[in-house]
Amino acid sequence: MKRLAIVLAATLLGACASEAPKSSGEPVRPSQINTQETYDEGQMAREANDFLGEGAEGLASAISKAFQDQGRPNAYIRGEEGGGAIIAGVRYGQGELVTKSGQRRKVYWQGPSIGFDFGANAGKVFILIYNLPDTDMLFQRFAGVDGSAYFVGGVSMNYARSGNIVVAPMRVGVGMRLGANVGYIHFTPTMSWNPF
Repeated sequence: MKRLAIVLAATLLGACASEAPKSSGEPVRPSQINTQETYDEGQMAREANDFLGEGAEGLASAISKAFQDQGRPNAYIRGEEGGGAIIAGVRYGQGELVTKSGQRRKVYWQGPSIGFDFGANAGKVFILIYNLPDTDMLFQRFAGVDGSAYFVGGVSMNYARSGNIVVAPMRVGVGMRLGANVGYIHFTPTMSWNPF
């Protein structure tokens, strides 16, 4: 069983590395994103509270931690997702991408995971997005380790990265999912049931 888990983890990480970001030029560095094109902490706290509800008591701490670690985002997603795992797991979601420049579009995401992970959960998710040069660059795989999640007051958050683009999903919801896993989030412009 341990050998199977190692093989599956290597396959997942290989899939993350196999899809290069769609880029037409140099990678975007954080310093290249103008602060006028980004959201401040107060704006994101209001948007997240409006969407997730005032009852998410750890939300302010999670947003503060994201700003401390990553700086100012230039886009975010409001959405819903659900998933489950018994060692191997899946996650599916859908929402609306909103950029500081005013663009909005429907997005979907899915992804597999493997690790010491058991249970199921469903709920709302608010995703901060950093260094996104254009909306089409979101449609790729972002590798992350959920076991390193920041968790406070019913809100969990972790980081996933592809090149210079970082996504920070903040989740609140129902259900119970315990453990640590490795996997990725694959954002797509259309819905897909294929978690890979």
